[in-house]
Amino acid sequence: MIVCLCHRVTDRDIRTAVASGVHCFDVLQDQTCVASSCGSCLDCAREVFDGEHAARCSDGAGACHRAEAG
Repeated sequence: MIVCLCHRVTDRDIRTAVASGVHCFDVLQDQTCVASSCGSCLDCAREVFDGEHAARCSDGAGACHRAEAG
């Protein structure tokens, strides 16, 4: 499904980015421009990103985010 109409970013694009090593939503935005224009897709993009990231993170999303911050 198309998540971001402004930049034609799909849920598949987001999942592919996470699978390729993107573990920060800001980096996802830099790479895809998702949720960077009108912003109406921010919640949906974030939900897809968080879900995929949590599914790929062995200790859950919180542990991965802590590792990135430190």
